[in-house]
Amino acid sequence: MKSPRSFRIRAIATAAALALVVPAIHAADAPKLAMPKAPSSTQTTESYNRFIVTYRNGTTEQRDSKAALQNVKAAVSRAGLDGATRLATGATTAPLSVSHLRKLAIGAELVRTSRNLNQTEANALMQQIAADPAVSHVEPDVMMRAVRDIAAPTNATPQTFTPDDPYYAKYQWHFSDPTGGANINNAWDLADGTGVTVAVIDTGITQHPDLDLSLADAGYDFISDATVSGRDSDDRAPGGWDLGDWTTAGQCGPGSSADNSSWHGTHVSGTIAELTNNGEGMAGIAYKAKVLPVRVLGHCGGYTSDIADAIVWASGGQVDGVPDNQHPARVINMSLGGSGSCSAGSVTGQAIAGAISRGTTVVVAAGNSNADAADFSPANCPGVIAVASNGIAGKRAFYSNYGAGVTLSAPGGGVYPNDGSNGTPINTGFVWSTINEGTTVPGDAGYGGMAGTSQASPHVAGTVAMILSATQEARKAAPTPAEIRALLTSTARRFPAATDRPIGAGIVDAYAAVNKALGNDDGGVEPVTALTKGVLLGNQAGGTYASSVYSINVPAGARNLNIRTLGGTGDVTLFVKAGALPGTEGEGADFTSAKPGNNEAVVIVQPKTTTYYIRVYGAQAFGNVSVLATYTN
Repeated sequence: MKSPRSFRIRAIATAAALALVVPAIHAADAPKLAMPKAPSSTQTTESYNRFIVTYRNGTTEQRDSKAALQNVKAAVSRAGLDGATRLATGATTAPLSVSHLRKLAIGAELVRTSRNLNQTEANALMQQIAADPAVSHVEPDVMMRAVRDIAAPTNATPQTFTPDDPYYAKYQWHFSDPTGGANINNAWDLADGTGVTVAVIDTGITQHPDLDLSLADAGYDFISDATVSGRDSDDRAPGGWDLGDWTTAGQCGPGSSADNSSWHGTHVSGTIAELTNNGEGMAGIAYKAKVLPVRVLGHCGGYTSDIADAIVWASGGQVDGVPDNQHPARVINMSLGGSGSCSAGSVTGQAIAGAISRGTTVVVAAGNSNADAADFSPANCPGVIAVASNGIAGKRAFYSNYGAGVTLSAPGGGVYPNDGSNGTPINTGFVWSTINEGTTVPGDAGYGGMAGTSQASPHVAGTVAMILSATQEARKAAPTPAEIRALLTSTARRFPAATDRPIGAGIVDAYAAVNKALGNDDGGVEPVTALTKGVLLGNQAGGTYASSVYSINVPAGARNLNIRTLGGTGDVTLFVKAGALPGTEGEGADFTSAKPGNNEAVVIVQPKTTTYYIRVYGAQAFGNVSVLATYTN
């Protein structure tokens, strides 16, 4: 048995995410702007010196960056920021000036002010920019952070096809545990990721003997600020290598702490595609897929503008000043984010929509703030697959974000016994993968445990790579991002018990998803609960996009078949079909009831003499719902 280069576990990162408190402004919305409520006292001191302005198609400013800059300069004057400003310290600042940095891949303009603006000043400037009819959208270029997760403690020690990687059986519960795992072990009989490129948009990647680094030089460093990248200039650079993201006390703002480098992208990359059955270390999900590392996060995080360009480039789009990507990704994983909104018209929303239009599935960590994912970007961007975290017991991890916008859950680690919120951390409370041992710059290769939605998201990204690999090998049409979402949600394993907060359709099941993508799921594997005429079946529950199937046998001569759902919490939709199951999202249903809430009803005056199948579908997570079917003879 080979020994790994290192297996020393250390504190890698703490759970943290940058909160955005200055909203984006659409031009039409500017008069309605209200100062947002700051989530915490530390966030009231945020300041901004970079802004992204999107101009309407056909305008002079949209075609001419110089005209765009003049537009912003005029807004500075209208906002009253072009004069000298006296600070609280008594010092006087010079009049505010504005410079143009670059045009983004989506066509928006990135500008920088000569000094940082506080929230009031930033809002005033954005209001004046948005007042110009040529402007369609303006937002601050905020810093996103890796969804930095909970590190395994320093004293931790590390079926069908079962790999010979020495630490697989002991540590990687998240691949095979029947309750909280992702059923990767069984999926390996169907797919291994061959022929699929997965872009990991993160901190980059480090040298490691258990990683395929063949695309590391083909990746790219999109960080365009030397203080963030750690390079000598603001220029972007070829190669997706992680140079380290350590920080000193106060570097990222007043009161910010010192942190060692996280090697976050290396850990995520290993979960997706660590070399497997090679007698070393651990295993990866889609272990023959290629990881394309794209560096967007460095010291203190990474700018929205850089992340948006990276999304475009990774999916095969063009970015000015950067060579075209010769290895377009069919899957993107982003275990990063911050609080704020993400609309279809926002910079990140546009970049993601472009990626999806090119056939790339975008998978995003829901966040580690134990809050509604609707308030966190890019998890709340239209079209993404947002992933929450569960532990080995199948419960929502105490830190995981939640809500109607979460697509499904995946193992990210519960930290404590029985997925509790406190106690003594346990080995099976973490997800294990590749790391680096350097405290600042890269050092020796190693393995380590982290817990968070950053670890849950790559389980889904790896499963998507397996789906694409399997269908490609079978010479089937590649499923679209929308079809992949349906595959994942329709095959997700039910939570072992109702979750305390909604976290999607269930726990990702790689085997079931790949098997269904290959056409081996004929719908008969779903459990069908037989209803008895006139007998109320209570206490039904499920996550968002989850569903349960019921049946009622209707005899000859029956009239007025009445099928209802009632009571409980959440929002369900009722699909009914005679003689066969409705599709997983209601496809082919003969009757549908989709009112707000849970009180749905389908009444069939002259039903057929057959079995009617009833699908109760979670438009939102639901609980304690009752189902009733009755008829008259």
